[in-house]
Amino acid sequence: QVQLVESGGGLVEPGGSLRLSCVVSGERFSIDTYSMDWYRQAPGKQRDLVATISSTNNLSYGSSVRGRFFISRDSAKNTVYLEMNALKPEDTAVYYCHSGRGYWGQGIQVTVSS
Repeated sequence: QVQLVESGGGLVEPGGSLRLSCVVSGERFSIDTYSMDWYRQAPGKQRDLVATISSTNNLSYGSSVRGRFFISRDSAKNTVYLEMNALKPEDTAVYYCHSGRGYWGQGIQVTVSS
């Protein structure tokens, strides 16, 4: 069984930064083998793709976060990160880690508010 566990969320003021982490464990699952994604879901809205890192290190971002958010991974720690900068109130959502094999994390709340 593969588990994805997110951490690093919380409350931050507009303009601030947060770094989310997603630790992947189980079944000898290597994050280098599959694409890894971050999604987010705001209250009453659909779950949207935020960022993707492919198995060949191609990066892609949603238009609303491009230039502010950065996805990366540490293969030795089997961990994927999402660095979020210049945060806006509209970035408030539950953020989910997702793997190329269809596994999801439990989600973590990010709230941007003064």
